[in-house]
Amino acid sequence: MRVKRVFDFLGALVLCTLAMPVLVAVALVVKLDSRGPVFYGHTRIGKGGRPFRAWKFRSMVANSDEVLKAHLMRNPLANAEWKAKHKLRRDPRVTRIGGLLRRSSLDELPQFWNVLVGEMSLVGPRPIIHEERQHYREAIALYESVLPGLSGLWQVSGRSNTTYEERVRLDTHYIFNWSLWLDFWILLRTLPALLFGRGAC
Repeated sequence: MRVKRVFDFLGALVLCTLAMPVLVAVALVVKLDSRGPVFYGHTRIGKGGRPFRAWKFRSMVANSDEVLKAHLMRNPLANAEWKAKHKLRRDPRVTRIGGLLRRSSLDELPQFWNVLVGEMSLVGPRPIIHEERQHYREAIALYESVLPGLSGLWQVSGRSNTTYEERVRLDTHYIFNWSLWLDFWILLRTLPALLFGRGAC
């Protein structure tokens, strides 16, 4: 996988440099939109089962944990949705600009840093939280055998319009069939998927 690491590092360096004006603009907008830090680090499961902080532009209110807890207690349907997907289509924690950042995935641009330091890859299974390990069942060892990705087959195949079982199947297919060409193909498909918001949540 040394070739993949070189591809990741050089690709992330080039893409991050090209995206620098966007990074600066988004950081400024996030700071002006609501109180709180510009960046948010969320603990995810990485290669070998090791936790790491996946960085994002903050898209939620500062007291997001309290807001989510209160919302789920008041809304049984939202509680069921959260237990099934760990996502909410109508999330009360999301700020005004946060919704746009999430639909376009601009909030994930700081993960170029995770790629540069070797915690993530440009392409791979999307990083999961500890509670999501149960959805992978016997495939969790396969997930933990590779670096999680900034993009992946799930990212370009409908994202939130797919079931979690389909997400696991796509991750498994990617790992078994990995090649630099497959990574390049997924990266080429990532931009159109983000621009048109296919499956974005």
